[in-house]
Amino acid sequence: MPTLLLQCVAPMQAWGTQSNFTVRDTGRDPSKSGIVGLLCAALGRPRTDTHTTRALDSLIMGVRVDREGQILRDFHTAGQGAADPYQGHLRADGESVSKGTIISNRYYLTDAMFLVGLTGEQELLETLQSALANPRWMLCLGRKACPPARPVYLPDGFQHQSLEESLTAYPWLGSSSAEHQNLVVGKRRLRMVIEDRDGSEMRKDSPLSFERDRRRFTYRRYRQTFLDEVPPFRPLFARNRENMA
Repeated sequence: MPTLLLQCVAPMQAWGTQSNFTVRDTGRDPSKSGIVGLLCAALGRPRTDTHTTRALDSLIMGVRVDREGQILRDFHTAGQGAADPYQGHLRADGESVSKGTIISNRYYLTDAMFLVGLTGEQELLETLQSALANPRWMLCLGRKACPPARPVYLPDGFQHQSLEESLTAYPWLGSSSAEHQNLVVGKRRLRMVIEDRDGSEMRKDSPLSFERDRRRFTYRRYRQTFLDEVPPFRPLFARNRENMA
């Protein structure tokens, strides 16, 4: 089966899988639900379109971690101070005000780089490649506060190779030759996360529905592996020239 590659590169990303209102977590690499949501936005599909959600979830996903990134905690408050005569926060009904302040902890992944691969039916992958080139709605990497620093779309992202072959062979996403050289000299092994029915690990990030108040997710199996060699380096100016061609 062919493979569609896309890149997730940004100062901040957030791939939560078990968030609640007061604690919003992030995983160390993109979640299946987050990528499916991004693709739905590119296609211009609403939350209520469960048919598209299920079709995209049927794709097999893999991730190559080109840079692991660091966890950042944001101590977040909402509501006015005690000195304000209208202290508190506006309720969801948009009319009443509740006293006090809402406190939450929001976690982000900073300076990370991911190459994401999807494999499945060629027609669907071609549709997604076109949608990523001209997205209908704004794209974000896990949360609306996390826009991509580079286009998610890769002009050469449609690969006629298997998922693992594509993730292994595609050039490293970084722009620094010095950083790439450090990876090579240090014999660093890039981590890969591959969806696998026989995998030994599980995550509850396979979306069944994104509808408000009816969001549902189920478990999927995956395995982690490491590349024996660092992928080749391709200078950023060469990529830009290829993108313009």
